[in-house]
Amino acid sequence: MTISDRVFERLREIHMTQKEFSEATGIAPSTISEWKSKRTNPTSEKIMIICKVLGVTPEWILSGIGKTGERGNEIPWYVIDKESDMGILIEEYHKMDEKQRDRLLGYIEAMRHMKS
Repeated sequence: MTISDRVFERLREIHMTQKEFSEATGIAPSTISEWKSKRTNPTSEKIMIICKVLGVTPEWILSGIGKTGERGNEIPWYVIDKESDMGILIEEYHKMDEKQRDRLLGYIEAMRHMKS
């Protein structure tokens, strides 16, 4: 199965039209139609936005391997948008020294055990 095959499979699964997909990704409808008619694949610079819109991992879109919905295996790492809350948190974490990181992880552990 090709990358474009997986794109169209996922579009069917989530009941998204090619037009909606085009609007959400900023990819021209003619380009998306070309993937289907000429059996070509998206360019590498489009992969991350495609994954974000389709709710899949780059591993799955590129290879069919990886957890998507109920299928596949958990992967041991994440691909995170730097502009998201998680991306900002990771960026700030990397700026900390070891003592600050240990303290933050302690706070997180304590919060996990707090009762609501």
